[in-house]
Amino acid sequence: MNKTRSFILLLALLPLAVGAQTLESPDGCYQFCFCEVDGAMGYAVTYCGDTIVLPSRLGVDVENQLFESALAVPRGNNEDWSSDLELRSEQRTECDTTWAPPYGENQLVRDHYRQLVLHFEKGSNGDGIFSEGYDKRKFYALDVIVRAYDEGVALRYHFPETSNGLFLHVTGERTAFRMPAGTTAWYEEWAQGPYDLRPLRQPWLECERPLLLRLQSGYYVALLEAGLTDFPRGKFILKGEDRLQVQLYGDVDLISPYDTPWRVIMAARRAVDLINHKELILNLCEPAPADMTAWTKQLPGRAFRCSRLDKASLIRSIDFCAEFGIEYVELDAGWYGPEGKVESDARQVSPSRDFRMEEICTNARQKGIGVWIYVNQRALARQLDELLPIYRQWGISGLKFGFVQVGSAQWTQWLHEAVRKCAAYGLAVDIHDEYRPTGLSRTLPNLLTQEGIRGNEEMPDASHNVTLPFTRFLCGPADYTLCYFNNRVRCTHAHQLAMAAVFYSPLQFLFWYDLPYPDGWDGAELQFWRHCPTVFDESRALDGEPGEFIVQARRKGAEWFVGAMNGTGARDITLATDFLEHGKKYTVTIYTDDPTLTTRSKVATKTTQMKAGRDITLQLLPSGGAALHFKPTDN
Repeated sequence: MNKTRSFILLLALLPLAVGAQTLESPDGCYQFCFCEVDGAMGYAVTYCGDTIVLPSRLGVDVENQLFESALAVPRGNNEDWSSDLELRSEQRTECDTTWAPPYGENQLVRDHYRQLVLHFEKGSNGDGIFSEGYDKRKFYALDVIVRAYDEGVALRYHFPETSNGLFLHVTGERTAFRMPAGTTAWYEEWAQGPYDLRPLRQPWLECERPLLLRLQSGYYVALLEAGLTDFPRGKFILKGEDRLQVQLYGDVDLISPYDTPWRVIMAARRAVDLINHKELILNLCEPAPADMTAWTKQLPGRAFRCSRLDKASLIRSIDFCAEFGIEYVELDAGWYGPEGKVESDARQVSPSRDFRMEEICTNARQKGIGVWIYVNQRALARQLDELLPIYRQWGISGLKFGFVQVGSAQWTQWLHEAVRKCAAYGLAVDIHDEYRPTGLSRTLPNLLTQEGIRGNEEMPDASHNVTLPFTRFLCGPADYTLCYFNNRVRCTHAHQLAMAAVFYSPLQFLFWYDLPYPDGWDGAELQFWRHCPTVFDESRALDGEPGEFIVQARRKGAEWFVGAMNGTGARDITLATDFLEHGKKYTVTIYTDDPTLTTRSKVATKTTQMKAGRDITLQLLPSGGAALHFKPTDN
């Protein structure tokens, strides 16, 4: 960056502001404190009285691009914003509401926070470039917005609207997180990469978000991003041996008014409480338009991927979905030709195929099955406005975007605008490859799910699988693409079975890589997949440790579905059933690994009756798991 053409929005606090600006969460557990760091604006965060983020800097790197013909202000005018900033006002508010998502992990979501807005302006003793008597504070203003929830703390920068317009070329962000000594991190360089538990020291390139940290005090801290709509993606770089800093993918041009994405800090004594508090990310995003929430309620369901794209295989797959209870069939890459070639036309089925899309959609609709289709971004970027009316005419239910460009502000904005356009045609969306959610499924509920995960396409081990609920799944649903019969799976079948309850995705792909009714299928235990929904009325993470194990319970109506997934070491788990309705009796079906069985899957099924509150002991094999289905009984 050319320092002679840039200025840093690192705001030096006036003495009256130092130590005076604090914000507590409603329950008093979190405290966010503004402070001076190296002569510039900074902050620190405590949780339950313990410091979880040491004094760290805030700010944005901006190249001034101020345009005002009447004032003849030159482009690239330099302004030093590291000092001479006045805290003009502050505003404190509190909000406590409850909202009902059209679908999700919980039927209701409470949105309760305290907010502090600090309004800074540049001093008026300028350098003479403005017209006489003109107050340049109208141009140079920055709000710092902080929210404190019981679930975490979030901050963002707001460039207020000005009467004459302010153009900004943002080249970087100075938001940092200085962590206590001895902190370790679950490091991952890209969205589909493996995790590496390491101390905060080099080598360290760019780490993905969410970033899970473990402090020597025993606390877990997660750093996340929320509300990313048209700004460069942020990752975390390491400065020294204790300071993480947001690293933007690239530059971006903005026009005020403008809000940057939220930077989010969550903490917990138990790692599973981070999971139980993750709806904070949704709360930081804007609600959906009222006309979208009604029809998107009908979108969630399970899907079967059809990789053999001939008419007979498609009809067989549709019949399989109808018999198993799977709501969607998906035509994967290749239906309109080689996806990476410009000449492949996504407006029509490839002439080499023996089917017409209209007849496939009609056949599926007659059997109560919806149709999804895969479209590569190469075609979407060129043909989207032509494709959408065609797909609606065919009767398509949703699109899976393939190989999307992510990171830059340009492609981030394009991607979210494409999702909005799909909504206008009643189409749901599943974004594949490196895209990671930041809560926008609240704003755009037709965005059901996304990949951005090292899932069963890469066949990770059990340790990776039981790290995901504490890391990737904190920021939103993930299309893990659940496998079952494929012989490359590195975990037991009961481990795979439990994923339906543990890994949340409103659109849940089942039997990835499998053909309908594979030879040797004797999977009576797959009744769990048949009955387990993809959205729920209540969800509770019960127990677990990152990389070791996870136990997740979810309720739909009066029934509960529980998944227990184990890491690579054998483990006994005591499952307390106090999540069940007190005093009620339940019929519980338990699916567990049993190596003594002669079946292909070696999963045992046991059904018994029990009263709520009774403990259940689960003996989990290395890389194993268990799935449980609780139904209330009248007896």
